[in-house]
This record gives sequence, structure tokens and C-alpha cells, in this order.
Amino acid sequence: MTEKGFTIDFGGGEPASTPATSPATPAPSSAAPAHSKLLILGSGPAGLTAAIYAARAQLEPTLLAGYAPGGQLMLTSEVENFPGFPDGIDGPDLMAKMRAQAERFGTAVVDQDVDRVDLSKQPFRVWSAGREFTADAVIVATGASAIWLGLESETRLRGRGVSSCATCDGFFFKGEEVAVVGGGDTALEEALFLTRFATKVHLLVRRDSFRASKIMVARAQAHEKIQIHLNREVVEVLGEKKTEALVLKDTVSGATEQLAVGGLFVAIGHKPNTELLGGALPVDAAGYLQVKEHSSASAIDGVFIAGDVHDHRYRQAVTAAGDGCRAALDAERWLAAREA
Repeated sequence: MTEKGFTIDFGGGEPASTPATSPATPAPSSAAPAHSKLLILGSGPAGLTAAIYAARAQLEPTLLAGYAPGGQLMLTSEVENFPGFPDGIDGPDLMAKMRAQAERFGTAVVDQDVDRVDLSKQPFRVWSAGREFTADAVIVATGASAIWLGLESETRLRGRGVSSCATCDGFFFKGEEVAVVGGGDTALEEALFLTRFATKVHLLVRRDSFRASKIMVARAQAHEKIQIHLNREVVEVLGEKKTEALVLKDTVSGATEQLAVGGLFVAIGHKPNTELLGGALPVDAAGYLQVKEHSSASAIDGVFIAGDVHDHRYRQAVTAAGDGCRAALDAERWLAAREA
């Protein structure tokens, strides 16, 4: 998604290739009411699941989906780990089904970006494409964006060997050599996980040392399938229809070399999509929104949080969907208590 407003990741799923299907024609903002009991920000699995539950509870929610709706799963060629699809399903098809289900029960979906919000008082106010929306309660489900290397070839080959989620895509690389970029705990966890499938895992670290914990480094160093390459930077991903090799640059000497691999996993971090909130909600040390214990409630009464915008541990479509369910149930109960 784009940088404006919250056209961002929107929670869960595996970034990959160009969408297999086009998103639905954007609904005009005039089709949605100016005021709703519940306003949902984000159209990934968390936001759409929240919409399904809220709509079935007759809350008649409005969902601001962004100009490129659907979240990261719109960029995923195949999803095999979402329950209910034994033969797998294309990411865009899954999101289209979730959206149709939300709309069937009465969700008003608006394919526009959020420009800014005001959560300082009720009703809460949200501005989108020059129009103001108000709501008694808000669910923030804007997701988190994977941090990429910034290479054109990396973007072109996402879903064709380039991924940011080993848990999501590792299964597809049985019997192949793969590479993981990163020097933190996440990168080493990804590398160790991939040893279940790959014949060899090349761990590429730009520096001459790791940022990861000593115990994780020791595990990686001891694993017979992991080969560590320090002072190596990926400068190009080679391949036409799929990833075939990487061009590596020695960060000390400047020399380049090719490394033949069938997959590249980028594990240099994620960024929660919270800019549109303008600091209205507290975040943790990594910038993720915080929720109250055993709840989806935020620090602001009537504002709830779901999906990868707060969950930096699991980052899966199914866990984001579960979060959306929790947030909708919490919002429904909060609204009912308020009206009692």
C-alpha cells in the first residue's frame, strides 16, 4: 500500500507477488453513513473479521479500507495455512471472500485512506478524502509493514521466492537452498525454522557481528544446515519468473559474488502502521500499540486494537483474524454497557 494515510499493511499474511485479482471498485464515501456506532480502520484479516462479527451483532459498522484494500494477503499468491482451505487459496481470493462476508451482514466498506484522527473525545472523529466520519467506538486494525531491502528485483520477485515470513512460506522450499537476511533474533529464528525444509540456509549479515542474543547465535553456529556469511549485503535478486540467485556485496572489500538459492527471506524487521494516530495511543519500545491485559482495549475508553499493529510475535493471518473477533466482541459489550 502507499504511504499516505493508512494505506499500509493491515495485518497478517505473507507479502508476495502482484495481486492475482484486482480489488473491487472503490465504494464512494457517500455510501457510508457520517456517524456509526463502530468505525474500523484497516481491511486485512483483523479488520474484516471484526467487521463480520460487528455486523452480525447489528452494529452496522463502517470500515475504512484504504485505497489498496485487503492488506498483505492481497500480495500473496497462495495461502496454505488458513483453516478451511485444504487445497490452499490465493490471498486476494481469501480477502475477497472475507470482504463479501462482511458486506453481506451490513458493513459499509469505504476504499479510501485515513488522513487523520481525533481520539481525544467522543464521538471519535476520522477524516478521509475530505470527509469526516464519527463513531462511538473505534477498532484500529492497521497492521504492520515488513521492512524490505529496497531493491527493484526484490519487489518484482515477492511471492516468487522472496518472502518476509518463514513460517508462512518455508514449506514451499523443501529440498532447496535458501538465504535469510538479518542479524537479529528474528533472522536467526527464521533460519533455524527453515532448516526443517531447506537443504542449506545461508544467513547473510551486513556487519561483522550479530545483534541477536548469544544463545540464538550459538544455535545457528552449531546447526549443520546453516552457513553464516558476515559482511555480506544483498544488492540484487536474480531470476525472471522465480528467484534463482543473489548478488552479494562484501561490505569490507566491495567485491561481489553470486549465491545460487531458490528463496530469499528478508528478516530485518517490521514497522507497525501507527502514523495516522498521531501519537494518540501508547506504544511499546518497538512502536507497537499496547492493549490492556486479556483484552483488546486500548488506553482510551472505546478504542480497541486488533492484529499486527500490536502483535509483533505471531504476525499470521489467522491470529490477526482472531484478534479482530476479540476486538469486535469487546466493542459490542462496551457499546451495550454504555447504552444500558
